[in-house]
Amino acid sequence: MSLSEQETKGIRAVMILEVLGKPPKHLNETLENLIKQIDEEKHVEVKRKRISEAKKLEDSTKNLKNFDKDQMTSIKGFYTNFAEVEVEVEDILNLVILMFKYMPAHIEIVSPELIALTNNGWGDIMNELVRRLHGYDEIARVLQVERTMLENKLKEVMGEEEFEKMKGK
Repeated sequence: MSLSEQETKGIRAVMILEVLGKPPKHLNETLENLIKQIDEEKHVEVKRKRISEAKKLEDSTKNLKNFDKDQMTSIKGFYTNFAEVEVEVEDILNLVILMFKYMPAHIEIVSPELIALTNNGWGDIMNELVRRLHGYDEIARVLQVERTMLENKLKEVMGEEEFEKMKGK
């Protein structure tokens, strides 16, 4: 038996995808499009999907104690919706790629109970993880530089003292 034959193939998982926005019809279309994109991914097949009904965000947050009046005002008119999508992927790397690409709110491996992975399989997963983290780190660094440049420009336009007052608000 070769190394690649020792790895578990045909993994089934359920992902929960969440979206926020308005109007509610747009949320359903967005979820449908996301599910279609997932089904078109290489080595991935959507086996089952269930899209819930969109709900007003205010209704979803009524019982949350951490929401203040300002936050409630800013979310008025927004809706939230989710889809439950069962997929079958060729191997665990394909599931990891789906996780990074579509950022599900939740993911659960349904089968098999035990997943075998070779050193090469683990290496592929770790390299994908590192590649994505480097991408996010690059974005964060660019944003930090742009923020500093904007702050310096504001100081130049407003004056240092006025800028510090505004920043301290």
